[in-house]
Amino acid sequence: MNMDLLKRLCLANGVSSGEQAVKDIILDEIKDCADEVDVDKSGNIIAFKKGKERAKNKLLLSAHMDEVGFIVTGVNSDGTLSVDEVGGIDRRIISGKRVILCTSGINGVFGIKPIHLSKGDSRNEIPKLSQMYIDIGAADKEDAEKNVTVGELAAFEGFYEENEQSIITKALDDRAGCLVLTEMIKEELPYDMYFSFVVQEEVGLRGAKTAAYSVNPDCAIVVETTTAADIPNVDSERQVCRLGEGAVVSFMDRRTVYDRDMYKAALKCAENVGVKVQPKQAVAGGNDAGVISTTNGGVRTAAISLPCRYLHAPHTVIYKSDLTAVYKTVRELACLTAGGEV
Repeated sequence: MNMDLLKRLCLANGVSSGEQAVKDIILDEIKDCADEVDVDKSGNIIAFKKGKERAKNKLLLSAHMDEVGFIVTGVNSDGTLSVDEVGGIDRRIISGKRVILCTSGINGVFGIKPIHLSKGDSRNEIPKLSQMYIDIGAADKEDAEKNVTVGELAAFEGFYEENEQSIITKALDDRAGCLVLTEMIKEELPYDMYFSFVVQEEVGLRGAKTAAYSVNPDCAIVVETTTAADIPNVDSERQVCRLGEGAVVSFMDRRTVYDRDMYKAALKCAENVGVKVQPKQAVAGGNDAGVISTTNGGVRTAAISLPCRYLHAPHTVIYKSDLTAVYKTVRELACLTAGGEV
């Protein structure tokens, strides 16, 4: 798989509603491979790839381009920035992290009241986001407002490190899914397929809703990442999924009860192509399947995910072998579904 493309996708800043940099990379990659490419009014990329035969089931494969981040809500008198979150972020990991203002390109760091000025129980409390701020080194409000405006998005600063087994970077949720779809578009496919790279998943599955209505598929495969809790001090039965154990197939989450035949077929597909697979061992979370599966008269939907540690954090961890397993499982399931065998 094209790890250089994954690096470029992950290092691009694409906080929900500000996905343009990610969009540009994907459009450049698929422009000469897809038969039709459109960007809809919501900002989704919808592509059609003609296969050797017409599909028996109209199939949509979908991944989201956006990542979690922050939005500037005010410029304070001392030049620091007040912010709110865009998407779900664990406040425990924010303090001291470097961010980049997506429009101005200015770097900043999250600050809180120093520990030596905190008293009593407040020393051990997790600060509210309203008690944190981004420090860009401005002298005062007037100085900060020369470059930063209210409403500007901020992303965790990019970082990418790769070794023989693993990758550490930001925004693998869901740039890894975007990579899988891009790689499929570049290949010769047995059946016609539709692909959507959607916006604003992290703030309410918004892009997928409009994309699914436009395509109106019979079946869909959502390619995602999901939280792996195979870390110290977590009991094995609560780890949800594990790095190194392959693609993760969901049977149910908080938004979707997945098509049973597609779920079973996904597990079998991994076996057929010789890669590892694991069921997601929790009914938790949600993804774009929540709106795709209920579009129009209903869409038979499966979700195949990449296990990822520290989801929605500045640095997330995956195994390359799992990414390969996701790609091969998704491709096999897509071919069988489009061909009417599932």
